[in-house]
Amino acid sequence: MTDNIILIITISLIIIFSPFIAKILRLPTTPIEIILGSLLGYVGFLHDEHLFDLVAEFGFLYLMFIAGTEINLKNVLKTPSRIMKKAAVYLVLLYSFSIAFSIQFSLGNIFMVLLPLISVGLVASLAKEYGKSPWIALSVTVGGIGEVVSIVILTISSAALKSGFGLGLFQTIMALLAFLLFMFLLFRSMQLIFWWFPKVAIALMPHDDNKEQDIRLSMGIFFLLVGAMLFLHLELAFGAFLAGIFIPTFFEHKHELPEKLASFGFGFLIPIFFIHIGSSFDLNALFIDGLIQEAVIITLVMITMRLLASLVFIKELGLVDTLLFGLSHSMPLTLLIAMATLAYTASSIDKLHYYAFILAALFQVISVMIVIKLLHIYKLKKEQKAT
Repeated sequence: MTDNIILIITISLIIIFSPFIAKILRLPTTPIEIILGSLLGYVGFLHDEHLFDLVAEFGFLYLMFIAGTEINLKNVLKTPSRIMKKAAVYLVLLYSFSIAFSIQFSLGNIFMVLLPLISVGLVASLAKEYGKSPWIALSVTVGGIGEVVSIVILTISSAALKSGFGLGLFQTIMALLAFLLFMFLLFRSMQLIFWWFPKVAIALMPHDDNKEQDIRLSMGIFFLLVGAMLFLHLELAFGAFLAGIFIPTFFEHKHELPEKLASFGFGFLIPIFFIHIGSSFDLNALFIDGLIQEAVIITLVMITMRLLASLVFIKELGLVDTLLFGLSHSMPLTLLIAMATLAYTASSIDKLHYYAFILAALFQVISVMIVIKLLHIYKLKKEQKAT
């Protein structure tokens, strides 16, 4: 009982004071939460507890949900064909670099999957901090496509690691294809219904809403799709991400809703997920011979891959915004840790590389957030001089 009280108080204090510490150190809040979680977990103030694990998992799913709310599917479909083609080239380059690197250094096949992962979960936090600038808008659009690809590969890889290349994998692929087909038909059906009967959307989420119907419906969609993933034995994050896409796509009149949903998440659930990530990293692992060197190499390779691939957008964004775009995809924290955990559980990577990937995920968040902040300051000063 006493341990649980200490756990609750510690989590509460981290949530309260992380923004103040971040402000003093001039760092983003996310890495501060991870670092504090790791330090306080090491000294024993945070420990494994079922409820802590459960809320953290929910925080991860809610983060994916918030990431989905950044994507309006109608706007994505209106994206110029040249941008879509470049997005395809960008993703092909990422996976090509990954395959080449893995073959060159005789790494396992799982590295080909891990290195090019994209998650727009933290791009949502960048959008909250830097606004809807062109590089963030493009990052969300391209990152959304990349995340769908990553989650599909994650789902298939997860099935392959658990059951091998047999009937289990085939069933997972069939379930995934069936779900994607169902979601496509559902999106098209809702698009037609809301086009013919536009008042339906307003009835579901009225402008004058004193019963919080918008929040209730959003949470209902979220839980329904997560439940569907659970039933089909597919990646839960995929359902949460698709649930988020529903909100701006079909309820455009509720402009303030994504902000309301994000405020709740970033103020409560999502910090608990990041604290949990930090607490799950054993600081004693830092003394494993070659670990830090391995983590730094993985960090540099993953960032460099994305910076090189992002150059396909240099005509649209310019050099600085292109670098910001590439860096914004260099923090696949959630998916990287999830996939590394699956790979380690299935003995596809050893303990050294497992801890190296977790440490690399932390290095990426901290270093990339700092570099993005510095580049943003440089960009603002450059614009001020120009005016």
